[in-house]
Amino acid sequence: MDRSREALERLGAAELDLAAFGEIFEESDPAERVRITRAIDGRTQARLWEATAGSSVSIAEMVPPDLGPLRPVVFHGKNSLLAFTHFEKRFCRAGSGADELWGYNHQPTRVLPPLIGPGYFVAVDADAGPGRVAIDYTRIPPDRPPGWPAIHDNSFRLSRFVYRGMIDYLRRVSAHLLIGRATRAGRELPNYFLLCREDPT
Repeated sequence: MDRSREALERLGAAELDLAAFGEIFEESDPAERVRITRAIDGRTQARLWEATAGSSVSIAEMVPPDLGPLRPVVFHGKNSLLAFTHFEKRFCRAGSGADELWGYNHQPTRVLPPLIGPGYFVAVDADAGPGRVAIDYTRIPPDRPPGWPAIHDNSFRLSRFVYRGMIDYLRRVSAHLLIGRATRAGRELPNYFLLCREDPT
């Protein structure tokens, strides 16, 4: 049985064995981790969110401080929406020296970015909320790494309907995989997403 199929069967079992799934996921090579991530549907993402309650993750684990400021780290994403489900979140350590991450949403399609913008955010360790890291779209970074798109706030074009007032929260599934859930105005939304970290080089 290939690793992707085995991992997905673990997730589909009547009793979710998160440790067993995490072991298979982490033993997979980077490309297979992305394939597994992108094969997990919205219902299973909701299940993972519930199973990871109380799990620990921090911005330092996502993007190590010793990487230095404005060095991008890519997370391959899969969301629970019906369309445009594949994306990336790209993070870097803040260029200001603050203990926070700056980032944006990278879309593989050419259609979405001109319409909804890059969706910039600031990520911090969460003192409260349903997850351990908060991705805050109400805060916009003042700078960006070379090659990232121009910075716009989230009232840009149609982005106000997607990102305005939104804060996403993250929980850990395994060392390379995080589960997220969107909130708006303090209310948890039925929108989930997975982030698979690409090791920085």
